[in-house]
Amino acid sequence: MEFLQPATWAEALEAKAAHPDAVPIAGGTDVMVGINFGHLRPALLLDLTRVDDLREWTTGAGAVRLGAGVSYARVITELGDRLPGLAMAARTIGSPQIRNRGTVGGNLATASPAGDAHPALLAADAVVEVASVRGSRRIPVTDFYTGVKRTAMDADELIAAVHVTPPSGPQQYSKIGTRNAMVIAVAAFGLALHPDRRTVGAAIGSAAPTPRRAPAAEEFLAGELDALWESRAELPTEVARRFGELVAAASSPIDDVRGTAAYRRHALSVMARRALTWAWTDYRNDAKGA
Repeated sequence: MEFLQPATWAEALEAKAAHPDAVPIAGGTDVMVGINFGHLRPALLLDLTRVDDLREWTTGAGAVRLGAGVSYARVITELGDRLPGLAMAARTIGSPQIRNRGTVGGNLATASPAGDAHPALLAADAVVEVASVRGSRRIPVTDFYTGVKRTAMDADELIAAVHVTPPSGPQQYSKIGTRNAMVIAVAAFGLALHPDRRTVGAAIGSAAPTPRRAPAAEEFLAGELDALWESRAELPTEVARRFGELVAAASSPIDDVRGTAAYRRHALSVMARRALTWAWTDYRNDAKGA
C-alpha cells in the first residue's frame, strides 16, 4: 500500500488527479476500520492531515463554510451556537477520541446510509463544495448521495468544505441505537425549522439506501405551520402525529442485525414527533424571551 502525503490543497488536488483511485484519509475513523477488517484494500492512501486549509471554518454572506477536515469535537465546541443540529449529531458520534479525529468531510465522503451527520446536513439544506485540478463546484447535499456509499463526485475530486446557512428556527436531532454514542444508528432523524421562508427540513438516516429528505412530511408540516408562525400557538397533537407518520413513510428500511424494518419505521415516527414537539416548544419560548 502506497502512502501520499501532500502538504497543501493544491498538492492534494494534483495527487488525486494523478491517482484517481487513491483513497483520501483524514481522521481515519471510517477508512481504517475498513482496512483493519479487510473490507478495504486500497493501493494508495491520500493523507490530508497536513492540509491546513481543510481544518478551517469561516463565515460569510450569512453562511458557515466548514472545511472538510474540521473535527466533530470542534463542531460541538466552536459551532454549537450556529449549527446546533449538526452539533447535536456530532455529540452522538463515537467516543471523545473519535470525535477528536472524525470529520464531517469524512462522513460525507464515506456516504454511509447510517452516517450520523447526514440528516442534520440535509435538514439544513447544506451544499457540498468539491474540487479538482479542473476547478471547484457545489453540489446540494440532496443531490450528493447517489447510492449506498456512492456520491455525485468525480474520481478526481476531493471534498473541500460544506456550506451551511444556519436555519432561522430551532433544530433537533435524534438517533436510536443500543446506546447514545459509539454505535451505528438503527435510525436517525434531523429537523430544522425555517420560519424566515416558512419551510421545514426533515431528513432520515439509516433507514434507506441513502440518507434522504422526507418531502411529503415537510410539505404537510409547512402547510400546517403557515397559520402558526406568527401566532406561535400550541402545536396540535394530531399535526405532530401525522408528521411522524409521513416521515416514517418516506423511509425504505431493511431488516438487519441492528433492527427490523418495522422497528425502524416505528422509531422514525416517534423520533420525528418528539423532535417536532421539542423544536416548536423552543420556537414558542424564543418569542416569550424576546
